[in-house]
Amino acid sequence: MLNKYTKEFSTNLKLAWPVMFGYLGHVFVGLADNIFVGKIDPINLAAISLANSAIFFIMSFGIGFSYAITPLISEAVGAKKSYRIRKVFYNGVFLNTVLGILMALLSFALPSLLRLAHQPEEVISLAVPYVRIVGISLLFVMIFQAMKQFSDGLGLTTYPMIATLIANVINIFLSYAMVFGKFGFSPMGIYGAAYGTLIARIITIFALWFFLKYLSETHIYLKGLGLYLLSKPIIKKILYLGIPSGFQGIFEMGIFSATVWLAGTLGAVSQAANQIAQQMASMTYMVFIGFGVAATVRVGNQKGKKDFLNLKRIATSVFMQVFIFELIFTFLLIVLRHQIPFIFMDLDYSDPNKAEAAREIYHLALQLLIVAGIFQIPDGFQVVIQGALRGLQDVVYPFFITLFAYWIIGFPISFFLSKTQGTLGIWVGLLTGLSLAAILLFFRFRYLSRKMILN
Repeated sequence: MLNKYTKEFSTNLKLAWPVMFGYLGHVFVGLADNIFVGKIDPINLAAISLANSAIFFIMSFGIGFSYAITPLISEAVGAKKSYRIRKVFYNGVFLNTVLGILMALLSFALPSLLRLAHQPEEVISLAVPYVRIVGISLLFVMIFQAMKQFSDGLGLTTYPMIATLIANVINIFLSYAMVFGKFGFSPMGIYGAAYGTLIARIITIFALWFFLKYLSETHIYLKGLGLYLLSKPIIKKILYLGIPSGFQGIFEMGIFSATVWLAGTLGAVSQAANQIAQQMASMTYMVFIGFGVAATVRVGNQKGKKDFLNLKRIATSVFMQVFIFELIFTFLLIVLRHQIPFIFMDLDYSDPNKAEAAREIYHLALQLLIVAGIFQIPDGFQVVIQGALRGLQDVVYPFFITLFAYWIIGFPISFFLSKTQGTLGIWVGLLTGLSLAAILLFFRFRYLSRKMILN
């Protein structure tokens, strides 16, 4: 009985692991930046947390929008329509580039919004210039995402990972050198991390384009690209799938950004402890995204073939496989919670005020990591089920589900509990929203898959 699901595990993992490592590479860069900046002092750690949460709020829409490309490519692969693959790729790059320009321009309005967010002034003064530097990189993120989603849709998930890892190594080197003034660079503090991020995101585009241009599986789709390939029906289809997916990204990532803001209203200590827990949860989330992409690609392929019985079976195999990872991550976060905070900070600062703040951050982080461990289970499920629904090109209902679960239920709970339970209450609201989203998304997929089989 179980064998009909478990025999799909190797195929799922083959698609998922490069995506995991690619996204984990991004997280490790953020982790490295936090470690480098956190070694300066807790205020700098709080500043980079606030700045990145604001940038991610915009970027989450763009990344969610770009997800529309993958199911269209995977469906065309399943239906063996090679010309449509080429047109989806070109139109996807075009739309992502336009959106990237708009996102970069929008990022320049963020500093004014940060000053209205009632954050500590010492944190704001460091965060504003950082946002202006990293905001420029959003254009390059979107161009890369278009190429990545095209490659993922073809099942070639390894090459975006390699391009990302190359750029990430460069990013970590540059951030370290520019933050601390090593290898001939002048010490730039938090802004060295910003310039490292900008340069690395430019490099990812050239690295991935090199692979796509010369790979036998992809170079045929890159020949003769031009405006003549612009297609109104495909643009409309990408917009139809991409806009709700983009807002889903905002609803999901936005609630985490909002909790950074809530934690900031409680002081720099709460914000720094919140960042430690969120950073660890972000690492495990990237593993779940890998399985979500596997679900999108494999469900999209079966949809193109119109093989709905296998579609449901394969999707179920992904759900089962991710559950194993959820249990492992829950165990590790809870068991290792006493050691994790030391990745980000020391307790022996020479300044007594910094040392006291670090001890407070440590004890608060211990509590938050327990909750972060528990919500691994609903978080993993909601990611992979969204991926499966995206493979079915079902985006409108998930849009309303995530809006309801995260912002009508989850965030109000976080907001009100923050008044009485502090940062721990914020995370209880997160857990509630994630759990509700996972349940509702599961019932949506169950309904659609049964409907397709019966019809």
